Amino acid sequence: MEISGENIMLIGSLLLLISIFAGKTSFRFGIPVLLLFLAIGMLAGSDGLGGIRFENPRIAQFVGIVSLNFILFSGGLDTNWKAIKPVLWIGVSLSTLGVLLTATTLGFFIHVLTDFTLIESLLLGTIVSSTDAAAVFSILRAKNLGLKKNLRPTLELESGSNDPMAYVLTIAFLGLIIEPEKSAWSIIPMFLQQMSLGLIAGFGFGFLSKQIINKIKLDFEGLYPVLVIALMFLNFSVTDFFGGNGFLSIYISAVYLGNNPMIHKKTIFKVFDGFAWLMQIVLFLTLGLLVFPSDIVPVFGIGILISLFLIFVARPLAVFISLIPFKMKLRRRFYISWVGLRGAVPIVFATYPLIAGIDKANTMFHIVFFISVTSVIIQGSTLSIVAKWLHVAIPEKAKPLNQVEKLLADREKQFKETFKITPNCAAIGKKMVELAIPTSVNIIMIERNKRYLSPNGATIVESGDILHVLADDELSLLLVQEGLRIDKVAE
Repeated sequence: MEISGENIMLIGSLLLLISIFAGKTSFRFGIPVLLLFLAIGMLAGSDGLGGIRFENPRIAQFVGIVSLNFILFSGGLDTNWKAIKPVLWIGVSLSTLGVLLTATTLGFFIHVLTDFTLIESLLLGTIVSSTDAAAVFSILRAKNLGLKKNLRPTLELESGSNDPMAYVLTIAFLGLIIEPEKSAWSIIPMFLQQMSLGLIAGFGFGFLSKQIINKIKLDFEGLYPVLVIALMFLNFSVTDFFGGNGFLSIYISAVYLGNNPMIHKKTIFKVFDGFAWLMQIVLFLTLGLLVFPSDIVPVFGIGILISLFLIFVARPLAVFISLIPFKMKLRRRFYISWVGLRGAVPIVFATYPLIAGIDKANTMFHIVFFISVTSVIIQGSTLSIVAKWLHVAIPEKAKPLNQVEKLLADREKQFKETFKITPNCAAIGKKMVELAIPTSVNIIMIERNKRYLSPNGATIVESGDILHVLADDELSLLLVQEGLRIDKVAE
């Protein structure tokens, strides 16, 4: 079956429905959803039951880039700065030095094992050098597995921030293959340019986006997520145009936005969470359609050896060397080594050699696909077992609250107060998002002219308003009074 304008909506909606129902089942059995999405795409492909013929790596790459924009941006919004701050340098080391060591170690092994040239081997090693956050946490959620200390923030930070490094190295080694006369040292200035511009653009666009979102007055709340999507794509495109790393830029800008006051923040978060899930499904289905199972069989033997070497040698070696400067128990280092799942990102990066038309690109693509699938099967199915074996899992009775319990806990603050906005209050005329109050404080209701309003970030404070406030402690209430410059507390 050929994909056309007439049937693409029918095919897409059916595959989407099947994927959603399959994903629901996967949580029950602890199977990573991405594995099922890929499998559904393969079954729907030309070698499968669906017979859908899809052989366009350019479209697959475009879908991959758009999807990664949403996935990384959503992940950045959900990243709690306070949680990752204690493990920031550990995460940076794993996502840079760890990726480089994984790529080079695996690359030299591939060169010895196969007839690939050294540069081709390093390219293949680089493509599979980054980990996949979606694969890791879909299993952790399904197994309801809690991790001790700062393990979860560390894994979260590494998974969200190591794709840019793998992307830079992939483009660099691919360039050396296309232009053999170029020096290997040319990678260094390219790396510095990509990372430095990506870093600067990330903070710059984050700050600019915050100002635009909070200052602009849109008539409909539903337009704010659309505005953020436009800013996200503008961020990626401008950064990429000037030679920076767009993936790094959008991740950093999202972390910045997620940890600062923003109008209609809850709405934006929910919309991006939904888009992230949609894009994961679309991405995995597209990559599954692009793969021909009959082409995987010839690389089965080589793929198994490369995958086992990556899991048991290259990844642990890279992790242990990257963590040398940091104090960390041995069993935690082992667990970080084990949680090195490969997912959709390496498969997206594998489309670059396909589009460039280099020799052995098709073989590389199917080896990468095989490595990603075996990594999810071997490591993904044993995350909870290994966590308990290494004693890094939180015991059942000590597990953190689930999302519903957290929400209830947030609504049951110990300290409540009511503040009245007097005519000389400095808060008058300001939006809620502009008020200098702690983020742990909730202004749950505004009483205005005998009417009750549910405030959001765009609500403007007026004279005579009575604010009903919930806070964790008395100090927070004092900070609210100080930040609003309120003369007195309403009786």
